[in-house]
Amino acid sequence: MTDSNQAIDHGEDRGGIAPSLVSVSGVSVSGASVSGAALTAPGLAGEEAFSSAGDWFALLKPRVMSLVVFTGWIGLLVAPGRLHPVLSFAAILCIAVAAGAAGAINMWYDRDIDAVMRRTAGRPIPAGRIAAGEALGYGITLSAFAVVVMALATNIAAACVLAFSIAFYVFIYTMWLKRRTPQNIVIGGAAGAFPPLIGWVAVTGGLDLMPVLLFAIVFFWTPPHFWSLSLFAHADYARAGVPMLPVVAGARHTRWQVLLYTLFLVPLTLAPWALHLTGATYGISALVLGLGFIVCAVRVVRDAQDRQGISLTRDAPARGAFKYSILYLFVLFAALAVDHYVG
Repeated sequence: MTDSNQAIDHGEDRGGIAPSLVSVSGVSVSGASVSGAALTAPGLAGEEAFSSAGDWFALLKPRVMSLVVFTGWIGLLVAPGRLHPVLSFAAILCIAVAAGAAGAINMWYDRDIDAVMRRTAGRPIPAGRIAAGEALGYGITLSAFAVVVMALATNIAAACVLAFSIAFYVFIYTMWLKRRTPQNIVIGGAAGAFPPLIGWVAVTGGLDLMPVLLFAIVFFWTPPHFWSLSLFAHADYARAGVPMLPVVAGARHTRWQVLLYTLFLVPLTLAPWALHLTGATYGISALVLGLGFIVCAVRVVRDAQDRQGISLTRDAPARGAFKYSILYLFVLFAALAVDHYVG
C-alpha cells in the first residue's frame, strides 16, 4: 500500500539486498554512504528520546492511510451485495490498520535513508523517539491483527488479498524495488491499488471486471502522482541514494513521463462508463477530472527550465499537479459512489 501521497523512500545491506548506486551530476551516491550519514541520527545512534501516542500514530502514515481507506470503502460500497454495517466497519478498519502496519514496517526498513532526507528526518525512528525494533514489532502485530480480523469478519479471500497487499508493499516495493530501479513506483504502485479490490472481495468473496478496473486506475494514477512529488523532492532522493526517475533519468524525462501516464490514465478511468458498468454521473465526472489532470500534466512539461531541465519556477507546476492528483482520486472515487446510488 503505497506511500502517496505519496507517496512514498538503504544503505546497509539487509538480508542480501545490495545498496543501490545512483550517479547525480557526476557524483556517485550509494546506499553505503547513506548508512554512514544516517548513523548521526539519534534513532540510529542509540540516543532514544521519549515517544508519545502521536509518534506511534505517525508510524502508520495517516495521510497516506486516508486515501487507502477511502478507495477501499468505495470498493466495498459499489460491490454487489451488502455486509452488515458492523462487518463493513470491521473490513474498512482492517484495510486501514493493514495500510498503517505496512507503513510502520516501511519506516523501520527505511530508517537509514529517512535520517538523511529533509522531509522524513523528523519521523519517529530517525528522530530517536521510537526504537527500530519496537516499530517493527508494532507493524508485524498490526498486520497479523488486520488479516485475522478480516478473515473472521468477512471471508478468507479478502484476508488473503489483504495479506498479499501487505507483503507486496513490504517485500516487493520497500525491500526490493525502491532502492534498485527508477521503475519502483510503476511496479510498486500495485501496493496502493489493492484497497478497492479488497473492499469488493470483502463483500462478494470473489473478483469481477469492475474491481480489476478500479485496481488498474489506482495503479496508473500512482506514477504521475508520485513523479510529480519526486520532481520537487529529487534532491532528497539523490542525497539518500534512492533511484527515483528524476535522479536517474533527469527532470525533463520525468516531466514527459508524467504526461504520458496521465494520457493513458484518463481513457482508463472512462472504461467503466464505456463498458456500461457505471452511469453518466461517473462518466462525466471522470472526463472533467481527467481533462483537469491533463492540463496539470501539460503545465509540468511546459515548466520554465534551464538547459539541464531544472525548473526555474521551483517546480510550481509539479507541486500543483501533485496536489491536484490527490484531489482527483478522491473526487473520482466519490463520483463512483454517487453514481452507484443515484445512477
